[in-house]
Amino acid sequence: MSDAAQAPAQPHLYLVDGSSYIFRAYHRLPPLTNRHGQPAGAVYGYTTMLWKLADGLSKADGPTHMAVILDASEQTHRNRMYDQYKAHRPPPPEDLVPQFPLIRVATRAFSIPCIEEDGLEADDIIACYVAAAKSAGWKVTIVSSDKDLMQLIDEDAGIDMLDTMNDRRIGREQVLEKFGVPPEKVGEVLALMGDSVDNVPGVPGIGPKTASQLIQQFGDLETVLGSTDQITKPKLKQSLIDHADNARLSRELVRLVCDAPLPEPLDGLVLKNIPKEPLEEFLADQGFKSLLNRLHGGGVQQTGATVRNDVMAAMDAKSPAAPITEKIDVDRSKYETIIDEPSLDRWIAEARAQGYVALDTETDCINCIIARLAGISLATAPNRACYIPVGHIGGDLLSDAPQQLPESLVLEKLKPLLEDPAVIKIGHNFKYDWVMFDKAGTDVAPVDDTMVMSFDLDAGKSFGHGLEELAKAHFDHECIPFKQLCGTGSKQITFDKVQLGPATEYAGEDADITLRLWLWLKPRIAAEGATQVYERVDKPLVPVIGRMERRGVKVDRDYLARLSSEFGRDIQSLEEKIYEAACGPFTIGSPQQLGEVLYGRLGLKGGRKGKSGQYSTDVNELERLAGEGVQCASLVLEWRQLTKLKSTYTDALQAQINPQTGRVHTSFSLTGAQTGRLSSNDPNLQNIPIRTEIGRKIRDAFIADEGYKLLSADYSQIELRLAAQMADVPQLKEAFRNGVDIHSLTAEELFGRVDRDRRNQAKTINFAILYGSSAWGIAGRLGLPKDEGKAIIDRYYERFPGIRAFTHSTLSFVREHGFTRTLFGRRTHFLPNIRSPNPSIRAGAERAAINAPIQGTSADLIKRAMARMDDALREAGLGDVRMLLQVHDELVFEVPNGREEEAKAVIKKVMASAAEPAIRLDVPLDVEVGWGAHWGEAH
Repeated sequence: MSDAAQAPAQPHLYLVDGSSYIFRAYHRLPPLTNRHGQPAGAVYGYTTMLWKLADGLSKADGPTHMAVILDASEQTHRNRMYDQYKAHRPPPPEDLVPQFPLIRVATRAFSIPCIEEDGLEADDIIACYVAAAKSAGWKVTIVSSDKDLMQLIDEDAGIDMLDTMNDRRIGREQVLEKFGVPPEKVGEVLALMGDSVDNVPGVPGIGPKTASQLIQQFGDLETVLGSTDQITKPKLKQSLIDHADNARLSRELVRLVCDAPLPEPLDGLVLKNIPKEPLEEFLADQGFKSLLNRLHGGGVQQTGATVRNDVMAAMDAKSPAAPITEKIDVDRSKYETIIDEPSLDRWIAEARAQGYVALDTETDCINCIIARLAGISLATAPNRACYIPVGHIGGDLLSDAPQQLPESLVLEKLKPLLEDPAVIKIGHNFKYDWVMFDKAGTDVAPVDDTMVMSFDLDAGKSFGHGLEELAKAHFDHECIPFKQLCGTGSKQITFDKVQLGPATEYAGEDADITLRLWLWLKPRIAAEGATQVYERVDKPLVPVIGRMERRGVKVDRDYLARLSSEFGRDIQSLEEKIYEAACGPFTIGSPQQLGEVLYGRLGLKGGRKGKSGQYSTDVNELERLAGEGVQCASLVLEWRQLTKLKSTYTDALQAQINPQTGRVHTSFSLTGAQTGRLSSNDPNLQNIPIRTEIGRKIRDAFIADEGYKLLSADYSQIELRLAAQMADVPQLKEAFRNGVDIHSLTAEELFGRVDRDRRNQAKTINFAILYGSSAWGIAGRLGLPKDEGKAIIDRYYERFPGIRAFTHSTLSFVREHGFTRTLFGRRTHFLPNIRSPNPSIRAGAERAAINAPIQGTSADLIKRAMARMDDALREAGLGDVRMLLQVHDELVFEVPNGREEEAKAVIKKVMASAAEPAIRLDVPLDVEVGWGAHWGEAH
């Protein structure tokens, strides 16, 4: 931290909007108490946030002066001007009120001035200091994301804002992007649109977009009000005429006071070194042991167990390594059904004042692409939730629709809240809800997704990440089953036909439990080292894959029908060959009959029986028999693949074409694969065979829209490259840097010569080692005796000792800690299987653990590329290039004809640099790009 004597020539004042810090700190942690038994969660969170800000800012552009600005009282000149000002704001939470004085003590313990003034709001005090600093030639940074304070931004004078929640600077460009007008015109826009949180009336019917358009057209409020004769929309014109006085009042309410006397002189705000004694006394008094340890040189940052010790000790809860099972009190009778505007306004105001809200959508089907909205639920605190029905209909032809607000009105009123950067929107599997709101023209941000949080913390543990599963695992709570409301089978009804009482209990509970999960999971993200993978890898994908799902991909229905017929003929031919090889017909799809044919009728040896007494006919058993030359087993394997591909793709894809878009819309999941890979379903595009002729035929069915090409961008040998990086193998890293064929290099190292057969064997070995295959597994793949498989592994490790060391260190770590980590910190848990006394179970867990850091890092990289892709294409003038699919290491795009080379350059750059700036790899990431009229041609 800078001393005054070290200050640069131009002082730089940081003004911290204390209220936003306090509420963020309050909601950041679960309820905590200090050593005196007093509520202290907000105090603890605020202290860590202020410490990070004061001590962690860039010294090149850091503060020389700093102050925290707070509200002293609720009554100001605005209340005298308008007695309903802030009338709808809910009181602060009961357990927060006694923490306010402690927060002031915490601020002063850092020797940072804590400024408040009766009769002035914090925004006014900030405005006065900005004006004074501007006159003195100082730079100013306002630490806040409050839209009212954006009026003060003046880049020419060195005045900007810092939004620490989203780690971004806010300048003139960002204000223009948000409001459509420069900072000096923000007050004019605010006067027209009003503010439901502060109860600034504005003009009814005018939202942010209309207000911005009016100010862009006419320049300021008074000119708008004096130009109503030029406004062609009758309702808008009349509203401006009828509510002109309210608009003028609103302009004064949002106008910041800039000329009041300063409570403390500018020079008194100098930022000094953190004094040890007062801070030590405060931290000891509160019992914040990890912060005391930091003060005494125990680490400059709070990470891992240090924060967790304070948090868990204060909560007196179980370790987050296992789910808590404390029964929560859920009172569904407290949930509210919203059917009138004042109630809706009240909930919106409460959410905005609080700074976060959990929400969930209820629809008439599970397919978000075609679903219609039935209602929206909100939650602001445990047992404080509501349901806003908008699309409920009568349960039968004779019943009327219940009373409810129009969907368009509700969405219009919610839009400013859902798009407000100062309010966190919390959802569970929020990608679904994001699509529902995106269809309505609302871009919800910022978001937190509790399903993704749970996955990033607990992937691989003994519970799933669905809302009901987590409610049971963490809270021992049983949610209302969907079938209890809607039934099952032929009598099942859609949610829009459920009566409002039961619908409110069900939907309110979804939002309530989501909020409770967030309050529990959010502090664990930082405490358990999951911040990078959650904030920088997975969470940004929520809107990205939402957009991809909405875009869908075009398929050729006629081609699929022909291919389905071709597969049908091939299946019939295979069945005849199987019957011939089996010496008679049987039901091929029956494992029991197949086992009896193989080991009874044909008399084959070596069969394994399960607990049921039936012979095993799984893929491993059939591949073993096929390797021994058993024709029937080979044919059945081929039959199984072909029948599966026919039913899953060539038949199913035809039925899954959306009649409105003419495209197939797969559903991506961020939590479907334990290592972090995306999965997809309806249809599952991850399982199309990559290297077979049949797989290529299926890919040919995916086609580009008219005037476009499909472009495929695929990481080349990414897992081998990452293995070279993570195992630190000099020969492999050098080979990849020089573009040497890695399989030929391996063949040379293992066999002393390179030919086609040796290269293919080396390729098999490379990937087998990567996936933790045993000597028996490698020998089986190469058709060699087991002892030769062991000799190959030994020789491989001798030539590449880094791979052996990586394997051993990975297994040692996972046996001790129970999880593996990717380069970006993603954890995959393997307890209890990694310590299982059953050798088969333990070996399976070990094989998966060896590959998990590599495959997981690969997944992290392509996710980081996806998160950046749309912005990169748009900045390059390629906004009409559409990212459609992600399949393992491949991205598929739809590119306008003639722009393929431009798109290729941008896409390759984004994918090749996906690790940066977090990690700089020694091994280059190579991306192969191709394009054509269909996917098969592009791949």
